[in-house]
Amino acid sequence: MPNKFSNEITINGRKIGPNHPPYIIAELSANHNGSLERALKTITMAKDMGADAIKLQTYSADTMTIDCDNEHFQIHGGLWDGYNLYKLYQWAQTPFEWHKAMFDHAREIGITVFSTPFDETAIDLLESLDCPAYKIASFEATDVLLIEKAAKTGKPLIISTGMANAEEIDDLVAAAKNGGCKELVLLHCISSYPAPAEQSNLKTIPDIAQRWQVIAGLSDHTLGTSVAITSIALGACIIEKHVTLSRKDKGPDSEFSLEPAELKQLVEQTNTAWQSLGNAGYERKPAEEASLKFRRSLFFVKDISKGTIITDQHVRRIRPGFGLSPKYINDVLGKTASSDIARGTPVSWELLA
Repeated sequence: MPNKFSNEITINGRKIGPNHPPYIIAELSANHNGSLERALKTITMAKDMGADAIKLQTYSADTMTIDCDNEHFQIHGGLWDGYNLYKLYQWAQTPFEWHKAMFDHAREIGITVFSTPFDETAIDLLESLDCPAYKIASFEATDVLLIEKAAKTGKPLIISTGMANAEEIDDLVAAAKNGGCKELVLLHCISSYPAPAEQSNLKTIPDIAQRWQVIAGLSDHTLGTSVAITSIALGACIIEKHVTLSRKDKGPDSEFSLEPAELKQLVEQTNTAWQSLGNAGYERKPAEEASLKFRRSLFFVKDISKGTIITDQHVRRIRPGFGLSPKYINDVLGKTASSDIARGTPVSWELLA
């Protein structure tokens, strides 16, 4: 049986779904670079650039992993080469004690704020702040107990599907359903940092929506905005992108994050892309009405005396469009002029006998 999830969700009064403009989430992640002041400035920037929401990540190094130096905990290659997991998360974490100030600031300036919890204590903290929605990260998508706990809050749930196969997505959807979730969004995601555009496989987005009967979106780690904008044409209702005040200020996620002008571009161009989708149909559009007169039609191209038999020397298919349609050319040829006709007169049945 199909999953009984809503075909639209609501976060802080904003409706999200196929019949609404795309919802743009600016992911702060670790781009506060260890500074609460920078975090607050980034929240303000996201609001000023037109994002719908700013999203945090709620964890500590101790809730994410253990402090251990054996080979299992070492990172080799990529942006974080040489770190062990504990030290990476120490660098990247958003301290729990910052959260209230960040939530208060976002609410004061009028941008929705919510977070990705990485364990149950994070959900407890976020519930105390009346977090309006929860995002589950790709790396936690197999943690069904965490998903159930988030679902039991009754808040909308957004889950990234990076690395997950169809069976694992079945499991996470079931966990959300078991927890009582009614508003679920699944985000297509390539969990690579940065992600190669040619592996984005955006055609997965409509398949997610159809197969699991949910709202679908994109958590995008490619460089730039092209992939995210393209995803709108394939039905993405939510776009999540990491943001930073400046990539020059190196941070854990800065390399694949959008700067302010790029975030503004993303907001504007995804909205334009969504508006352009419209509905399938072949009725004439209002914007086309003024162009009708420039279509081709049949015109008399010589002065003609009454009684003249019309030949292809008298009539041509030309612009503008005030005469009969070109499809009537063979019906016009061979008829007789019912009056004198001046060159440049549109062909009409009234002038023919």
